[in-house]
Amino acid sequence: MNTHFETFSTRHKAAVDTTLAALMNTWESAERLAALNLSTARSLFDDATARTKALLSASNPEEFLAIQADMVEPLAQKSVSYCRECYEIVAQSVEQASKPVEQQIAELNKVFGAELEKVAKSAPVGSEAALAAVRSGIAAANSTYDQMTSATRQVVELAEANVAAATDAAVK
Repeated sequence: MNTHFETFSTRHKAAVDTTLAALMNTWESAERLAALNLSTARSLFDDATARTKALLSASNPEEFLAIQADMVEPLAQKSVSYCRECYEIVAQSVEQASKPVEQQIAELNKVFGAELEKVAKSAPVGSEAALAAVRSGIAAANSTYDQMTSATRQVVELAEANVAAATDAAVK
């Protein structure tokens, strides 16, 4: 009885630790996004102030239009940079959040496999087919999970490459 409680307690503690790590990761990402937003807002305010002063000091329409035209590219670059930094923060957060979950799934598979072996040793004669079916089902589920994880990573890598290409093209 004590062994079952200790096992339950250990697994519960691991789940709580994983949840707390995910919450901390989310909090840190939110802090990074807030800092980025404040920094970007300050930078845009400073630029707008400088550009407004420059526009007000223009002595003729040509100079006014030239100053106005010079505003477009730096603003586009800052927008692209802001989007890229937001994307990086979110991508890092997702990556950090998925690691503990993957570890927990691997641990659960290991524990479930060990428990299944215990059941197999004490199973009545003739139950080999049922146990083989369970093992086959677990193997299929794990294979599907691995394939989905791999496909998701490929999609993320492709999306990152597309974002990089699009932002590079937008800046040019």
